[in-house]
Amino acid sequence: MRELYRKIPKVDVLLAMPQIQELVRKFGQKAVTECIREEMEKVRVLLKQGDAELFEKELQRLPDKVCTELTRQEESGFRRVINATGTILHTNLGRAPIAREHAEKIAELVSGYSNLEYNLEEGHRGERYAHFERLICEVTGAESAMAVNNNAGAVLLILSALAYGKEVIVSRGEQIEIGGKFRVPDVIRQGGAELCEVGTTNKTHLSDYEEAICERTGVLLKVHTSNYRIVGFSESVSTRELAELSVESSIPFIEDLGSGILVDLRRYGISHEPTVQEVLAAGADVVCFSGDKLLGGPQAGIIAGKKKYIDRIKKHPLTRALRIDKFTAASLELIWREYYRLSPAQLMERIPVLRMFASTREEQALRAQKLVNAWKEAAEGRYEVTVCPMEAQMGGGTLPLHQFEGAGVVIVPCKTSAAFDILTTEGLEHAFRSLKRPVIGRIQDGRFELHMQTVFDEELSLFIEEGLTVLAGN
Repeated sequence: MRELYRKIPKVDVLLAMPQIQELVRKFGQKAVTECIREEMEKVRVLLKQGDAELFEKELQRLPDKVCTELTRQEESGFRRVINATGTILHTNLGRAPIAREHAEKIAELVSGYSNLEYNLEEGHRGERYAHFERLICEVTGAESAMAVNNNAGAVLLILSALAYGKEVIVSRGEQIEIGGKFRVPDVIRQGGAELCEVGTTNKTHLSDYEEAICERTGVLLKVHTSNYRIVGFSESVSTRELAELSVESSIPFIEDLGSGILVDLRRYGISHEPTVQEVLAAGADVVCFSGDKLLGGPQAGIIAGKKKYIDRIKKHPLTRALRIDKFTAASLELIWREYYRLSPAQLMERIPVLRMFASTREEQALRAQKLVNAWKEAAEGRYEVTVCPMEAQMGGGTLPLHQFEGAGVVIVPCKTSAAFDILTTEGLEHAFRSLKRPVIGRIQDGRFELHMQTVFDEELSLFIEEGLTVLAGN
C-alpha cells in the first residue's frame, strides 16, 4: 500500500508538466493548483477503498481530469442558453434579449474609452443622459428624460425628489407587488413619503382623490397594474382625469407604467396597453417605465416628463446611487435610436422581443418541423417527437391575460420501448438543460415541450445538433 501512495506525484511535479503549464497560462496557477489537489484527493480515496486497479488508471488520467474539471468550471458560470419555454420575458433567463448588432456595437464602445460623460463639441464634462435624452423626448413627446438602473429605482427616486416628507395619494387597487416582495407601499416609505390610500381594491373614484388632497399632499401617483388585472365590478380613475386634478390642485401627477410600451400592439391581437406617448399626451407630469420589458432594451428605469420635475430628480443625491453604467447608456442610445427612426412595422422586425410578438403559429410550426425531421431517425422506437400547438406567455409581470398562439416540439418517451437508456420526461428536461448550449424547455402534462415562440432562427442549427446528442443517447 505504501508503494502505491509513493506513486502519487507531488503538486509541484504536476505543475511542471507541459500539459499542466498550458492550463496555468489559461486558467491561472491558483485555480490549477486547487484543482490538482482536489483530483489527487479523489485518487487517495480510491486507494483507501482498496481499489488498486482503478487507482492506477485514475492516476494516469490525472492531468486529463484536471483539464476536464477546469473546463467544466469555466463553462458553469454565466452562459448563453436557448429559451424554449414559451415565456418571452423570462426573468430567470435574462428577460428581453438584445439585438446582436446592438451587442456588437456596445462591445466596440465599452472595450475602450468613450465620451460617456464628455461633451465632444464643447470640450468639457457632459451628461450621460445626453446620448439618449433627445431621442426619448422626440419619440414620447416629453420635455426631458433620464434613466436609472431599473423601474423600481425610478419610482423610489421620483418620490424621494418630489414627495419627501409628504403624502403620496394612490388607489388601493394599485398597491401592487412587483416581484420578490417589493411592494409599492414599501417603495413609497423608502422614498421618505407617507402613503395615503384612497378608494377600495376594486373601485376608486375621482372624488376619492379630491377628498384626500390636503396641505401635506406631495404627489398624485397612478400605478399601471401591468402584472395582474381586476375584472368584473371594478373602476379606476383615468390618466386624463388625474392630470386635470393635478393642474387644479398644483400637485405633480406621476404615472408608473411598469412595463411601458411605445407601439400599439392591438394590430397583433394583443389587448390595448397604454403607451408612454398616450400617458404624456393625457397630461402626466412624469412617467416611468422599464427599459428591458416591452421596450426591448437593457434593464433600466426610464423617467420622462416635464423639464422642471426632471431637473429636480436629476439633482437628487439618490440619482448617483441609482445611475446607469456605460453598458446601459450605450444600449439605451441604440434602442431609442431605433424607435426614433423606424416605423412600427420595421420595429417589429428589428427588436427581438417585438419580433416574437409578431411570430405566428404557422411560422413556428414550420421551424418545429425542421427539428422533428432532423431528430426523427435518432428518436425512433425510443421517443415520440411531434409538432403540436402551444400557448406562450409574455412573462416578466407583463400582459398577464394574454396567451400567444404558437407551436413547438413535444417529446414523449415510448412506453413500449425496450431500450435500456431511454430517459424519463424529467430526464429529458435535465439532459437538454445539461447540454453544452443548455436548452431550457418545460414539462407540461407529463410531456417535455420545446416552444418555438422564444427560439431564434439563428439558433436552429445548433438546437438540432445538440438535441441529437440527447435523443440518440450519446
